[in-house]
Amino acid sequence: MSEAAIRIGVLGLGSVFYGPYMSMIERLAADGRARVTAVYDIDEGKRRAAGARLDLDPGLSRPEAVIESDDVDVVLVLTSMNEHGPLAIAALEAGKHVLVEKPMATSLEQAAALVQLAAESPRHLICAPHILLAPTYRRVLERVEAGEIGRLLLARARYGWSGPDWGRWFYERGGGALFDLGVYNVTALCGLFGRAQRVTAMAGVAIPERIVEGEVVRVEAEDNAQVLIDFGDARFASVTTGFTMQKYRSPAIELYGSDGVLQMLGDDWAPEGYELWRNSSGSWELFPESDPGWQWTEGLRHLVDCIEQDREPVIRPEHAYHALEIMLAAKAAAADGRAREITSDFPRPVYSTVELRLGGHRVHDPRSTLIQGG
Repeated sequence: MSEAAIRIGVLGLGSVFYGPYMSMIERLAADGRARVTAVYDIDEGKRRAAGARLDLDPGLSRPEAVIESDDVDVVLVLTSMNEHGPLAIAALEAGKHVLVEKPMATSLEQAAALVQLAAESPRHLICAPHILLAPTYRRVLERVEAGEIGRLLLARARYGWSGPDWGRWFYERGGGALFDLGVYNVTALCGLFGRAQRVTAMAGVAIPERIVEGEVVRVEAEDNAQVLIDFGDARFASVTTGFTMQKYRSPAIELYGSDGVLQMLGDDWAPEGYELWRNSSGSWELFPESDPGWQWTEGLRHLVDCIEQDREPVIRPEHAYHALEIMLAAKAAAADGRAREITSDFPRPVYSTVELRLGGHRVHDPRSTLIQGG
């Protein structure tokens, strides 16, 4: 392992760490670019297991021991949602680079503190989700910005599943389907439309009790939601999300423009290519996924790139703040039926220093004949 490898301290040793992030860390470690040097979890058993696997001290019994360690350059925050904001704030204040899983915080006050700290700090703050880095998302955004479907007018987005049977906090206050699932759609739509201006929603608890780790849990946070976002000038988007969706076969994001349609296939965190309809051509064009191996943990590699190359990340904390404001506004609107104004803004993503693998030759969809004939 290179002595120059970036040293990562991990807070939260659950399934998100052991699966997707561990895979990314192992790939970075194999290239001599990063290594885990400290770990913490409230569960002593998880600390010991991680210590044994990574040959690390399992005795760090406080998150501060990781955050304040001289042997840590990057703090990776993978804890339950309510802890994201305070831990990320502490890590930035300690002079560390930070990657925090979604949402960046569960209150606007904490999120605002993070944005301010990131602006003042020489360190980087990257907030999940990392979907703006996906080659398919970037290609869709490029086509939208090039005006290939005309003026963007309307959109539908969806992501959900039947819900986790681990982690009570998913269903407790500070958790919920919007923070865990809807955040992907909200982040993606804002990247495509720009700043949201107003939000209304319906959200609630559709399944009052869940079985979590073999025990009955009373659900306190919304598990079912429909969100309507107003992007101004009568341009609207809806988000369908919940721990109530058993299966689906539909595009992740549908974008309707004045001159055409773009549909991202799969999920926005795991795209499967996209399809394009242009009025001028009168046919559907299918663009297969250009990078089937793309991982939703790509933000960690991006952070390592930015540290090594001393450049600003594509993913901006202001974007994460804007998404959080929308989700909190949706929760409030669902409670009292009143739409909420959105006041924040964020810079557009800039990809000029990021390699963009476009790939994928277009294929004329056989459905085109049916559509033209109809």
